[in-house]
Amino acid sequence: MKNIKIAIGIALVVLGFTSCKDEKQEKAQKTVENYVIYVDSVKNVAAADLKDNWKSVEAEYDKRSQEAQAALADIKDNAAATEKVNASKIKYEEFKNEVTAQFAPPAPSPKQQLRDALFGAGKIGDDMSFNWVNAQNIHSVYQQFVHTVENNKDRYSREDWDEIKLMYEALDSRKNTVEKEGLSAEDNRKIAGLKVKFAPMYTVNRMGAKSEENKDAKN
Repeated sequence: MKNIKIAIGIALVVLGFTSCKDEKQEKAQKTVENYVIYVDSVKNVAAADLKDNWKSVEAEYDKRSQEAQAALADIKDNAAATEKVNASKIKYEEFKNEVTAQFAPPAPSPKQQLRDALFGAGKIGDDMSFNWVNAQNIHSVYQQFVHTVENNKDRYSREDWDEIKLMYEALDSRKNTVEKEGLSAEDNRKIAGLKVKFAPMYTVNRMGAKSEENKDAKN
């Protein structure tokens, strides 16, 4: 009788252990399925509708992805589940690339790229405002402008040189205003030196660029 009770007790323990194990595996399978469903649901939403909430989408995806990956350890013979998880990862990464490409701002025009190089990104827009240039920073603005032109003079086209001249004249116009605001004599002297350096560099290279274009046109 005692042996029967022991046997029954062992059987109940085994059944309980098996039940817990099955429950854990079932929960893991559900976690994987929920991850797959989440990825598919995100892919079915228009990119424009995700723009304002994309950070939340990514945070939720990272959480579910980590949970699904961890759940694989609790699934016996998890080859099929692993394949599902990996397939959903690929789906999500492809969709993420599409979405982020749509969200990315358009590339600046060649003219804007030139202005950004001469003055700093976003400093000069279509309005050509130089109000940000003042007595304290104007020397460094001239310095960046002239050194950038010097470093890239062999790459500029005739149109580039025309744009450079336009920007240079606008900066000079701003200098006339800044001088009345208390431009120091030392900075004024340094700017004069940069202007002396720029003038012949512009003339020679602008002519050279035009000659190259004429040569290419004939060919």
